[in-house]
Amino acid sequence: MPGALQRPAVVTRVSDLIGRTPLLELAATETGSRLLLKLEMFNPTGTAKIRMARAMVDAAETAGRLRPGGRIIESTSGNTGLGLAVIAAERGYAFTAVVDNHACADKLRGMKALGTELVYVVDDGAEELATAAREELAEDMARGHDNTVFTEQHNNPANGDGYSPVAHELVEALGGKIDVLIAAVGTGGALFGTAREMGRLIGGFSVVGVEPKGSIAFGGPAHDYYQSGTGTPEGAELGALVDFDLLDEGVKVGDIEAFATCRAVARTGLLIGGSAGGVVHEALTRLSALPPGSTVVALINDGGEKYMDTVFNDDWMRERDLLSPEVEREIDELLTKLRENR
Repeated sequence: MPGALQRPAVVTRVSDLIGRTPLLELAATETGSRLLLKLEMFNPTGTAKIRMARAMVDAAETAGRLRPGGRIIESTSGNTGLGLAVIAAERGYAFTAVVDNHACADKLRGMKALGTELVYVVDDGAEELATAAREELAEDMARGHDNTVFTEQHNNPANGDGYSPVAHELVEALGGKIDVLIAAVGTGGALFGTAREMGRLIGGFSVVGVEPKGSIAFGGPAHDYYQSGTGTPEGAELGALVDFDLLDEGVKVGDIEAFATCRAVARTGLLIGGSAGGVVHEALTRLSALPPGSTVVALINDGGEKYMDTVFNDDWMRERDLLSPEVEREIDELLTKLRENR
């Protein structure tokens, strides 16, 4: 296996395990095109976002904004907070996560277990995504306090920088043979940070961004959605890392299709998170229309283990009119057909 994908035999810090995540061929066509999943759930905390969490803390330390005994504050729907919780614990910082009840309960429990202070922007138990309110509160909490940093993931250049290694891992593993890079777009860090660095290494690939229906990065209409950790809800500002100059196509996938894909993929033996379901759904539906021999790489930013109470819970899905056996069956049939060609 290429060197970039080999983990060291022994490490001294959890953060030393970041990166070098594997690629899984999920599906292929009769014409030789294939869909490869970059499985970022093999990072500590089961998510890609620990990559940028470390990069943001590194940048704050380098700039002298964060010193021993300091505090990190961030607005998070869960995965960024989990990453920052690990880095803070390793380096002796306090960490305050500003959250809402839209986040999966397991993510909130995980942050708390890692020593994080959770501050809820709403306390009425409402499930609505409160990105704008969270960020405003996080900024207010950090303002005027010495040795306290609001990492501000949506507008922090270090977020994108944290994903540069993903590009190197992909190019080394695939010898530069990448035709389509597809990923969810929330802050924009993962897709555009990877794409920008990959563009320096190779050319000739297209970039496809996926957001939930209801998100506004690629236009309206705006409405609530249940895919967590992704998209730009109404009232929130588009992150500074979303780079339309790098984007070839921006598409929307609804919650029903995204979650049905998670559940269908689970029956192949792989658990993926809700927004990853949207990415895989889009990749699967376009794979057969690509030129023969195309290689599609989908960034799978977290695993499905954190979604047992939501995406993989029939009662939760049914109560929100998200459960669709018909859509699941369609995806099952498409997956079965495409997996026969591997």
